[in-house]
Amino acid sequence: MAEKKKGINRVNILNKRATFDYELLEQYDAGIVLVGTEIKSIRAGKASLQDAYCYFSDGELYVRGMNIATYFWASAWSSHEPMRDRKLLLTRKELRHLAQAVKTKGLTIVVTKAYVSENGYAKLHIALARGKKEYDKRASIKEKDIRREMERD
Repeated sequence: MAEKKKGINRVNILNKRATFDYELLEQYDAGIVLVGTEIKSIRAGKASLQDAYCYFSDGELYVRGMNIATYFWASAWSSHEPMRDRKLLLTRKELRHLAQAVKTKGLTIVVTKAYVSENGYAKLHIALARGKKEYDKRASIKEKDIRREMERD
């Protein structure tokens, strides 16, 4: 289970597909606006970032495709919608920079990790990313295999 022992954060939900499909250029930590029992589900590790990406709407950044499972012990009226869009919290400067980069350079914003910070807030680790071509993906696999072989020796 996801337990917290003396400041050690054990809730760490990764999007492994993001590092395989995208070249990560800049990385940010963003707060996330949650409702109801979503934080309890995240602390239990019941979230998926498989198809999560970020988009701008009215100058604000939202994450779409993030699945936070319904909390098992929640009643029907206090439960949350698992696949709803969630607002991300960043500084104005960071938001302006990301909006400019996404518009002009053909980049996208992907979610790489979800975690609970030491003070108890849910955070997302997002990255400004450029999609990899097929040959880039093959090169990544080859590098990983070479690294693994060297560690064995």
